Amino acid sequence: MTQSAYQPQISALQWVRSAVFVFQIYLMMLIMGILYFPWALVSAHGARTACKHYCYWVRWTARWMIGLKTEVRGPVPTGEVLIASKHQSFLDIIMIFSEVPAGKFIMKRELMWAPVIGQYGLRIGCVPVQRGKRGQAIAKMLADVEAGQAEAGQLIIYPQGTRVAPGVDAPYKIGAALLSEQTQQPCVPAATNVGLFWPRTGIWRKQGTAVVEFLPAIAPGMDREAFTQSLQEQVETASDALMREAGFDPKA
Repeated sequence: MTQSAYQPQISALQWVRSAVFVFQIYLMMLIMGILYFPWALVSAHGARTACKHYCYWVRWTARWMIGLKTEVRGPVPTGEVLIASKHQSFLDIIMIFSEVPAGKFIMKRELMWAPVIGQYGLRIGCVPVQRGKRGQAIAKMLADVEAGQAEAGQLIIYPQGTRVAPGVDAPYKIGAALLSEQTQQPCVPAATNVGLFWPRTGIWRKQGTAVVEFLPAIAPGMDREAFTQSLQEQVETASDALMREAGFDPKA
């Protein structure tokens, strides 16, 4: 597929509703960040509660402000696992984090200094990495968990490395296979169609039902190439099915 992005019809009323929605979710990020900060400062649980409440707020307001429902399918991962997800927009981050009990992300070290996001990311256990030093950061995370200095949880990763619009092909990188090999944890693939309703850029949001689907886990110990191929096949096949269910054929 060579198309650059999914281009739906945009109505003036829905655009206005979308603009109000986008304004309020970023305003609420600031407000909640400030209100919860004292609790988050002394408690990782407080920081995680703040982040989850924000995610719930976004999903709730999306439903009645812009007509966008959110649905999560499949068994929600609860143990120490990797979650390798299709990444189409900010919404899939919100949906996955709001469902799993102790989600955390790998984040660029520069984000540590970003207002609200950086401070809360560190408090919930996100792993800040420098370019070329991801292996060291993951090793430290695993050691901290084993020593009881960090909470075990679900490490959420994006095997394509960036947000990918519906209908656009992007290669799966070997990073997910390397992390599976290093952590020796099961990897739960996750498919989505959220980019049809909440694009990776811009203000407009579409009415409908955005879905994230957790798929059967891939056991550790596979060859890196075989792991990457299996992950790609599972995620892409399920994501294509979700997009077709929503009325868009990514192969057309």
